[in-house]
Amino acid sequence: MLKNRKKIRVEWGDCDPARVVFYPRYFAYFDACTHSLFERAGLSRRNMQEKYQIVGIPLVEVRARFMAPSQFGEEIVVESCVGAFRNRSFQVQHKLYKGEKLAVEAFEIRVLAVQSADDPDKVTARPIPPDVIKRFQKP
Repeated sequence: MLKNRKKIRVEWGDCDPARVVFYPRYFAYFDACTHSLFERAGLSRRNMQEKYQIVGIPLVEVRARFMAPSQFGEEIVVESCVGAFRNRSFQVQHKLYKGEKLAVEAFEIRVLAVQSADDPDKVTARPIPPDVIKRFQKP
């Protein structure tokens, strides 16, 4: 299974007055990590649009478990992978570490979005191409 690791330095603007990461910032971190995972799989935004007409990978569900806070100035590492593929959706798992300690674990459900054939102002989920799935199965 393909994994991506991304180092993040906690910045002042990520934190609340107690200098602890404000929880919505974690979701911004995870979004960036999902896009980095896709790039590692050779699926840049441009490549996805040209080859598959995919205009984005929107989030349709998310949950997280917070076990330890992250603070201003710390360097954290997020490890991301696709845990499961379904017909039109997939689950991305993120594990955020402070050193060796698991601090946050999150799960996203996303879809591959294409422009709707019925209404060009809307997007719709498309079935996931087998060769896209294959890119995430290699180590």
